[in-house]
Amino acid sequence: MQKSVRYNEGHALYLSVLARKEGTKRGYLSKKTAETSRWHEKWFALYQNMLFYFESEQSVRPAGMYMLEGCNCERVPAPKGSSAGSTKDTALDKQHYFTVLFGHEGQKPLELRCEEEADGEEWVEAIHQASYSDILIEREVLMQKYIHLVQIVETEKIAANQLRHQLEDQDTEIERLKSEIVALNKTKERMRPYQGNQEEEDPDIKKIKKVQSFMRGWLCRRKWKTIVQDYICSPHAESMRKRNQIVFNMVEAESEYVHQLYVLVNCFLRPLRMAASSKKPPINHDDVSSIFLNSETIMFLHEIFHQGLKARIANWPTLILADLFDILLPMLNIYQEFVRNHQYSLQVLANCKQNRDFDKLLKQYEANPACEGRMLETFLTYPMFQIPRYIITLHELLAHTPHEHVERKSLEFAKSKLEELSRVMHDEVSDTENIRKNLAIERMIVEGCDILLDTSQTFIRQGAMKNSSTIIVKHPGDSNVDTDWSIIFNGPDIIYSSMENRSVWPIDVAIPDDANIRAKAQEKLEVLEALSNGGEIVRNENSCLLFPFFICAAGAPPNDIIG
Repeated sequence: MQKSVRYNEGHALYLSVLARKEGTKRGYLSKKTAETSRWHEKWFALYQNMLFYFESEQSVRPAGMYMLEGCNCERVPAPKGSSAGSTKDTALDKQHYFTVLFGHEGQKPLELRCEEEADGEEWVEAIHQASYSDILIEREVLMQKYIHLVQIVETEKIAANQLRHQLEDQDTEIERLKSEIVALNKTKERMRPYQGNQEEEDPDIKKIKKVQSFMRGWLCRRKWKTIVQDYICSPHAESMRKRNQIVFNMVEAESEYVHQLYVLVNCFLRPLRMAASSKKPPINHDDVSSIFLNSETIMFLHEIFHQGLKARIANWPTLILADLFDILLPMLNIYQEFVRNHQYSLQVLANCKQNRDFDKLLKQYEANPACEGRMLETFLTYPMFQIPRYIITLHELLAHTPHEHVERKSLEFAKSKLEELSRVMHDEVSDTENIRKNLAIERMIVEGCDILLDTSQTFIRQGAMKNSSTIIVKHPGDSNVDTDWSIIFNGPDIIYSSMENRSVWPIDVAIPDDANIRAKAQEKLEVLEALSNGGEIVRNENSCLLFPFFICAAGAPPNDIIG
C-alpha cells in the first residue's frame, strides 16, 4: 500500500489565510466533482501559484488546494447535456466554463464555471500568470533590458565626457583666436599712419608701383605655368596618370564583377531556392547549397567594397585605397570555401542536369536577358579569378606608386596577404583534386589499392608512359592471358636512354611473387643497365620502391601510366 504524500499542513493553512486576504483573484466558482460529476459552488482564492477553495467566504479552513505550476487554463464550451429546454438547463447554458489542465497523464482536469463572462476571463488570465517559470522568464527579459540600459548609460557617459573635452578645447581655441584678433587690431592701428602717407604720394609713383605690381604678377604666372608644364611632362606625372587609370579600371572591373554576382544570385540562386521549396522540386536544398556555396555572402561583401571605391573616386584627385583593402582582407577567407568547393559544385550541377525538369528550368533561367547568353557554369567560374585579379591590380598599382607614397606599405601588405591567400587556396584545391583523382583511380582497380588511399600519396600526372626513368617489372601470372605489371621508381631517374622506342622496351624482368622485391631489384639492375643500350649509371639503387598498379594484357605495357 502506497503511503500518502506528506506536506507542511500548518504552512499551507497560513498560505490559505494570506490567499483570503491578499489573493490575486478571489470569488465564488462552481467546481465539478470527479466522483459524482456534480457541480458545487465553492469560494476560491488564488495566491501566487496555489489555488485554495473554501466551502464559503466565511470558512477559515480551506476545503482543498491545487498546485498550478506547469498547468494550463483555457476556456471550454458548455457541456452538451446542458442544452435541454428546461429553465434550469437554460440557466446552466448561460454559465461560462473553463478548465485547468495539469501537465501529466493520469490527472483529471479541474472543471470550473462562473456566471459572468468577464469574471471567467479574469480567472483564466490570473491562472495563466500564476506560473513561477513564466515569472522567471519575465525576470530574465527585464534583466537583459536592464543590462542594455546600463550599457547605454555608460556609453552616454563616455560620449558626454568626450563632448566636455571638446568644449574645453574649443574654449581654449576661442581664447587663442581672441588674442590673435587683439594683436591684429594693434598691428592695424600701427599701419594707419603709413597708409595715410601712401595717399599723399606722387601720382607718377603710384603708376610706377602699379606697373611693377602688374609685371610681378605676370612673371609669377609665367613661372607657375612653366612649373606646371614641366611637371606634366615629368615621369612622376606620367606615373600618376597611369596609377589613376589603373584605379579607374579597377572600379569598372569591380562594378562588372558585382553585376555578375548579382545576376548569379538573383537569376539562379534565389529562383532555385524557391524551386527547391515547391511541391515537386527539381532540385533539393542541399544541392543548391553545394552549387552556390557562399555566393550570396561574396556578393554582399563586394557590394560594400564597390560602394567604398565609388566614394573614394568621388574625392578625386585624392585617392586613398589602402584602408579599403584593410577592411576587405579579413573577409576574403570566404573565398577559400568557395574555391575548395568549386569543382564539387560543377560535379553536382552536372548530376542535376541529368534531371530533365531541372535542365529545362535552368535553360529558362539562362535565357534571361541579364545573363547575356552565358551559362550558369560561367557565372560560377567568375569568383575563381577575382583574387588573382586583385593581385595583378595591386602589382600594377605598386609599379606606379612612389616609394615614399603614404599608401606604399599598406598596398604591399595587402598584396602579400592576397598572394598568401592565393597560395593557400591553390594548395587546398590541388590537395582536393589529388584526393579525388586518387579515389577515382582506386575505384578502377578491381580488388582495390590501399596505398592510393594513403594521404601521403600525391597524384602527379596522367598520360602515356614516355619517361625513361620508369622500370616496368612483369610478374608471372596464373593465366596466360593476364599479366601483373608493376612500376619501380628510383628518385628522378633510374636509367636513361636516348632510344625510347628500342626493341627491348619495356624491359622484361621476371621476379617471383614470393621474392623480396627490394633485394631482387639490386640484383637485376645490372641486367637492366646492360639492356638500356648505353644508359647512364643507375642512381641510388637502394631507394627503389615497388608500386603495384593494375593488370593489362600480356605482352603489352600499360597505355596509361600514373607517375
